[in-house]
Amino acid sequence: MRFVLSPIVKASTRSAAAGRARTRRTRTRTGAWASRGRDAPASNGRDAPEPKERDARASNGRNARASNGRDAQRRGRQLAYSELEPRSLDEFTRRRKARKLIAVLAHFLGRDGEGAQALAGLRVLDIGCSAGFICDELAAAGAEVTGVDIDSAGLRRARARFSRRARFIQADGLALPLADGTVDVVVLNHIYEHVVDADVLLAEVRRVLARDGLAYLGLGNRLGVMEPHHGLPLLSWLPPGLADRYLRAAGRGEHYYERYRSRPGLRRMLARAGLRAWDYTVPVLLAPEAFHAEADLPPGGPARGLLRAVTAPGRLPAPARAWLARAALPLAPTYLWVATPGSRGPAGHTLPGGPQPVT
Repeated sequence: MRFVLSPIVKASTRSAAAGRARTRRTRTRTGAWASRGRDAPASNGRDAPEPKERDARASNGRNARASNGRDAQRRGRQLAYSELEPRSLDEFTRRRKARKLIAVLAHFLGRDGEGAQALAGLRVLDIGCSAGFICDELAAAGAEVTGVDIDSAGLRRARARFSRRARFIQADGLALPLADGTVDVVVLNHIYEHVVDADVLLAEVRRVLARDGLAYLGLGNRLGVMEPHHGLPLLSWLPPGLADRYLRAAGRGEHYYERYRSRPGLRRMLARAGLRAWDYTVPVLLAPEAFHAEADLPPGGPARGLLRAVTAPGRLPAPARAWLARAALPLAPTYLWVATPGSRGPAGHTLPGGPQPVT
């Protein structure tokens, strides 16, 4: 993939002449990839990091201490998530989620009428790509795709099946081996709660994005009633110590790793990174068929009945449905946001309920 190597080498050359501290750090991160050749192999599966991982870990430690160091150092990194969470290998579900996020991106770009090649010509980075199913769908939509993950087992699966359609790199999202401004689209789908420092992650997203680039953000909400990883109500509402006790009492594990943020906390996280977001949560909820999101509705029971009452056309006037949906946003389980480093806004056709700027 051209946008990974060529800009990196050029950035390294410039940094040697300029001698600026930030660029020296970029050269250190990216030089390892240039020296490794075009395809950086997966690790041998051991917990001990390769040299590039040690560099990233040292950088990550410094960044983490600058923000929320004690918690970051205690949590460590989830190095083999695909082996811990089998749902990450559910190909059908992952491809369905990919089609939804592609539809959201296509609408924001004003390409919602371009069909299968909605992302043609765009350089797309999928952070936390795991086994590569979303990368494969992005490539099918015409994008030039790079997937990044620290999960060596997931990357082995991705390379085995999709290496002809996408490039896969083992690297930490908190120290991306990419030069500044070399990516058109970043996909960050349910990743922030799994990393050591989400603020550093979003800063890296902003750094690699081109001036007119955009990021698709699938963001879990701390105030969602049912915690999605362990299936326990209100688990994510609790402070870490109480969450650990709750998890053990329920027989679901020993340590609650994930760190979610509420809607205001997510908004502040993006603002610190220099990103401005548009909220697609309500439009996707009110028009699920337009975004391949029908299966995201609850399978049955009162929750599905309530959502149907809010979302089904004809049951309530469109403004009332949009108002009710927005009123429920503080407790929504997931937010679907598109973020940009500039003033760019949605260019697609009019949708019921938005999208709205995140304020």
